[in-house]
Amino acid sequence: MKYEKTEEAIKRLNEEQYRVTQQSGTERPFTGEYTDNKEPGIYADIVSGEPLFASSDKFDSGCGWPSFTKPIVHEHVTEHRDMSHGMIRTEVRSMHGDSHLGHVFPDGPQDKGGLRYCINSASLRFIHRDDMEAEGYGAYIDQVEDI
Repeated sequence: MKYEKTEEAIKRLNEEQYRVTQQSGTERPFTGEYTDNKEPGIYADIVSGEPLFASSDKFDSGCGWPSFTKPIVHEHVTEHRDMSHGMIRTEVRSMHGDSHLGHVFPDGPQDKGGLRYCINSASLRFIHRDDMEAEGYGAYIDQVEDI
């Protein structure tokens, strides 16, 4: 599967998705579509479709955004120094779509590596485990918990 940022994909974004992914915005805490999602599946970049996170690595951090312990494919998530808003943080972006996803922090579950990928729902598209094969993500089913 080829993952890329296209003008067509950008045009399909709603206002919030565009603001978050293309302008490095942040959705308000506890408002995102996937904050409380507990269904099995994967989360892909809303722009490029590249697989980013698995539901089996999602946890409730209480921060108001979906949180994950690690990416599905580490190469699909790039890290960048972010000094905006008077803080020094590590921004995470998708490799192929160059979408702003959120930030990674060193305060995640220690038994799972200690990282917390704090991700905006607006940058994601959820693919349920039942649909992964048909949508071309069958190679990642083994990373999703059993139904």
